[in-house]
Amino acid sequence: MTSVQLIRASGLSDVVQYAYAATAPKDSRLIFLAGACPLNDDGSTAAVGDYAGQAAKCIETMTAALAAAGAGIEDVISTRVLVASSQQADLGTAWAVVREAFGKHDVPSTLLGVTVLGYQDQLVEIEAVAAVVD
Repeated sequence: MTSVQLIRASGLSDVVQYAYAATAPKDSRLIFLAGACPLNDDGSTAAVGDYAGQAAKCIETMTAALAAAGAGIEDVISTRVLVASSQQADLGTAWAVVREAFGKHDVPSTLLGVTVLGYQDQLVEIEAVAAVVD
């Protein structure tokens, strides 16, 4: 059972694909994840040129980092998805993968188009905060 409570804001647009806010109990341990990057085990960039493939690899990386911290995707309280593109279609492609990975746990999220990311050929990065009660 997750400690994160998603909050729906009545009166605000219902076209967004996530909750507008989230809270966690006062005794929660917060986990701040570094940006999950689409890197292979050898440090090379996965899925070069593929927004969906890189988003999927970022989810895989994020899930592994969460597990190492004693958490799961259902414990995430917010995300920020960074996409190296000025095209809304590219952002939408990456977002669709993230949205599917989170399923009904549609945490508050920010989707941003950025100029460049840190690794060669990197197109997507996902930051997250999680909360767990030990």
